[in-house]
Amino acid sequence: MLRTNSEKVVMMSVQGTVSAPAYRSSFGVDSNGVPFTVPGTGGIVYNIKIGDSVYGWESDHIEPGVSTIREQKDSYNPKNRGYHYYSCIGNTAKVITGDLKGKTGIVTGHHGGAEHIIIDFPQDVLDELTLDDKFLIKGWGQGLKLLDYPDVHAYNLDPDLLQKMNIKEKDGKLQVPVSAIVPGELMGSGVGSLSMGTGDYDIMTTDKEYLKKHNLMNLRFGDFVAIVNHDNVYGRSWREGAVTIGIIIHGDCKYAGHGPGVTTLLSSMTPIIEPVIDENANIGKALGIGIYR
Repeated sequence: MLRTNSEKVVMMSVQGTVSAPAYRSSFGVDSNGVPFTVPGTGGIVYNIKIGDSVYGWESDHIEPGVSTIREQKDSYNPKNRGYHYYSCIGNTAKVITGDLKGKTGIVTGHHGGAEHIIIDFPQDVLDELTLDDKFLIKGWGQGLKLLDYPDVHAYNLDPDLLQKMNIKEKDGKLQVPVSAIVPGELMGSGVGSLSMGTGDYDIMTTDKEYLKKHNLMNLRFGDFVAIVNHDNVYGRSWREGAVTIGIIIHGDCKYAGHGPGVTTLLSSMTPIIEPVIDENANIGKALGIGIYR
């Protein structure tokens, strides 16, 4: 078991509600110049879950399960930013309104831009939730440290989930199971951001042949992935030798420079982290959620 400072990590309540789906009243234009109009972010998504493929859906930036926000009127206000920051991947979310009061789910993603927190619930809960329901999340994870690996920085990661990721220690390094290894040159929208503790950044998917070359056409919602030569310690940037571990949180995208989103979990400027390919490296399998319930 990895030694951490989990007993010193603050657990704090934050509260949100369903983020109503928005519509831009216009067509988008994809990376090949083709106009499109399809469902996007927000709302309660009934038929896409953790463990499903991120590809092939008639959608753009789709979020599996329930998309939530603190307040609808201004996604960038301090309350929404606090909700976004304190909610960590693997945290428990509890319904606190209506007939489903007391039902629980799991936080599975931070989505930037609209400041959404994505929550996985069982299908019977999804079917009965309304856009007016509210959720209380026990935010726990920001400030987490790996005591024996001070050069590995943790963000957005529930300490209990860390221990369930099957990470091994060998010769002073961490061997981390991942479903895929992403070349750093594929990272697009979000590069340069300083918000490692909120949001995500995208794997660019315009060049499908390059994705096939690097075995990236089987990505699933909830997959743990390694991004090589990318440093997320003090900002999202290229750094040769750096390794970042993240989780796939939203679906493929049609816009140039976009694709499946990755929320940061662990990052090191140097190759202390060694990714190991494992088809079971998915939060759904680790916690028994999504299609793995």
